[in-house]
Amino acid sequence: MTPFAYSKPADVSEAVKLAGPATRFIAGGTNLVDLMKENVARPERLIDINGLPLRDLQETAGGGLMIGALVSNADLAWHPLIEKRYPLLSEAILAGASPQLRNMASTGGNLLQRTRCYYFYDAATPCNKREPGTGCPAREGLNRIHAILGASEACVAVHPSDMCVALAALQAVVHVQGKAGARQIAFADFHRLPGDTPERDNQLADDELVTAVELPSPRFAGHSRYLKVRDRASYAFALVSVAAALELDGETITEARLALGGVAHKPWRDLDIEAQLKGKPASRETFEHAADALLGSAQPLAHNAFKVQLARNAIVRALSEAAAGENA
Repeated sequence: MTPFAYSKPADVSEAVKLAGPATRFIAGGTNLVDLMKENVARPERLIDINGLPLRDLQETAGGGLMIGALVSNADLAWHPLIEKRYPLLSEAILAGASPQLRNMASTGGNLLQRTRCYYFYDAATPCNKREPGTGCPAREGLNRIHAILGASEACVAVHPSDMCVALAALQAVVHVQGKAGARQIAFADFHRLPGDTPERDNQLADDELVTAVELPSPRFAGHSRYLKVRDRASYAFALVSVAAALELDGETITEARLALGGVAHKPWRDLDIEAQLKGKPASRETFEHAADALLGSAQPLAHNAFKVQLARNAIVRALSEAAAGENA
């Protein structure tokens, strides 16, 4: 770990003034501290935001919820309004990490966690995400956990979050504050595909701080499901995960949301597939067709072709359980 300066600002504006390319905001530190220990992250200054007033969870005028960036994952998952109105989000958070980590991890920090690609974490190997232009050894190396959708020649890493997959399906909005002022980012646009710049995980500027995540008014509480497939029953990242949410009129789908984790550099949604589900019967045949269409562009690597069938099965199961009202 390299030496760094430390600041603890009293308010958001002071935190933003301190921010820049060589700084990092720190809250729970459940990912950043690991990266610093491995010399993957080498910030010159840490900006401790734990004293900022970002721990509230409030109802919005539109019937949704505004979640402060410092609300812990544990408090969020067990909050009565989340459990009642957004069980998909509660289910996803509780599928991730461990109770100890969920007590420390923050809502904003969860959005910013970085890939667990072996090569990214190994400072002795080349990695375009860590050092642009050095190559992506995962493409020809051990790539069992890597992307099957949306990857590029420069990077095949996957995004590790469970919470973010649910937030993608719920069409959350990220609120940020920077030196240029406040802005809102649709969740679908917050994370990036790797393209030629895999070192950039998201659309934040160097001086921007996530202040809140806004959930729209609830629509899917009775018909949603988060399904995570992993190598062991707990404390493991997803090989494939699925956030499925449906609105039904009888047996007919009137609205569908479908997001995948463990398969791409960001939570993966296909709006065309969701649109095609509208008006269709909530049947296994419908869900199988949707899964096949969504995975038609998959490009598996040498060791992760199993993810295609695994994702297909997970999509069909998650949609079927959502339709059956597993969270009703």
